[in-house]
Amino acid sequence: MEKQFNQNNQNLASELVVGLDIGTTKIAAIVGRKNEFGKVEILGIGKSESLGVSRGVVVNIEQTVASIRTAVAIAADKANVDIGEVIVGIAGQHIKSMQHRGMITRQSLEDEVSQKDVDHLIDNMHRLVMSPGEEIIHVIPQEYIIDSESGIKNPIGHAGIRLEGNFHIITGQVSAVKNIFKCVNRAGLETVDLHLEPLASADAVLSDEEKEAGVVLVDIGGGTTDVAIFYDGIIRHTAVIPFGGNIITDDIKEGCGIIKTQAEQLKVRFGSALAQENQENEIISIPGLRGRPHKEISIKFLAQIIQARMEEILEFVLFEIKSSGYERKLSAGIVVTGGGSLLKHLPQLVMLTTGMDCRIGTPNEHLAGNDDELKNPLYATGVGLVMKGIEKYERDAKRGINTNTTKVEVAVEEKEEVEVIKDKKKVVGHSKKKIGSFFENIFKSAQDWISDDIE
Repeated sequence: MEKQFNQNNQNLASELVVGLDIGTTKIAAIVGRKNEFGKVEILGIGKSESLGVSRGVVVNIEQTVASIRTAVAIAADKANVDIGEVIVGIAGQHIKSMQHRGMITRQSLEDEVSQKDVDHLIDNMHRLVMSPGEEIIHVIPQEYIIDSESGIKNPIGHAGIRLEGNFHIITGQVSAVKNIFKCVNRAGLETVDLHLEPLASADAVLSDEEKEAGVVLVDIGGGTTDVAIFYDGIIRHTAVIPFGGNIITDDIKEGCGIIKTQAEQLKVRFGSALAQENQENEIISIPGLRGRPHKEISIKFLAQIIQARMEEILEFVLFEIKSSGYERKLSAGIVVTGGGSLLKHLPQLVMLTTGMDCRIGTPNEHLAGNDDELKNPLYATGVGLVMKGIEKYERDAKRGINTNTTKVEVAVEEKEEVEVIKDKKKVVGHSKKKIGSFFENIFKSAQDWISDDIE
């Protein structure tokens, strides 16, 4: 596959973004762009079965490469473009998060806090010592404190000697991300950027009002359940629960004595998360294997199996909510998305288990058009990755405008670390949108892998 969009589509390709969601049960490639009304227009979707991924981690590189190629080829055919670059999502049980406070001492009380001071503080967070094999993925500012004055979202322009910040730090295993890079490269694609999947899903299904009021995003995938908690417009807590839709399928398989394919079909077609909503006399007949008699299964019994496992997953979710310290500040309740959210009566079970309001999150709010296929929680992460990619290209385009100035002006801008964020309502981050040494090392070593493969 070519590494660039073809010449006939050059003008169109400059506006296109491809999100690649590498999940446990499916791999989805979504081609989209931003239209003139500020909405995301999806031009093509490709989906394939994920055969080489377990709980968000690549366990078989060749199978994963084949699945990526299939999904990307379908999306490219529908969008009528050649895909060469993708925005990739990262998830899995190796993802961890923690809270940390950093502090720097400034030299002068007379000088105002500048963007350079903020960058210095965030750079220090990227230098924290992690456990062997772990690296920092994201450093997300929560608030700043200047000389014991807390609750400051934008410290630029304030006066003070001691600048402190509370940060939400997300870490991951280097080996897990290297394997994702290797799979994408072997599929003939180039990884432009990596994003944590819960953050991408949140962009696709949550409104700014929900993030402001306090909300819990629960993304139930095939192998894991991702939890992201927002309050006051800022992400406050993230966690990955090592259970998802596949473990429910396994429970049905064992409980009903059937094969996994039949168990998955039962879950999708007749599954319910609330047993009391089903009748005892509702019976499903399952064909026997190789001439054996049919097996009859009660829908209520099926729902009891599903409910028991879903309650366990929700108990983990509730534990993470309590651990975050924001249990009593989540006015918007819980938003459930991902393939596992398609179970019937799931919102009712969530409300019964947690005592919080619940809705199913679909990515259609930010999308142009009325494609029913896209109004599906399955594609929340993929659409979110496209949105992240659009933000990245718009940010890069703005930087490109700055580079058209004279060399002297550019040198001054780089030296002084020009203030990028002026909005007092938003927490100021790194002026260069720094992701961290984690990805810098990965991107650098990716070139080595490509060279080794060629040799």
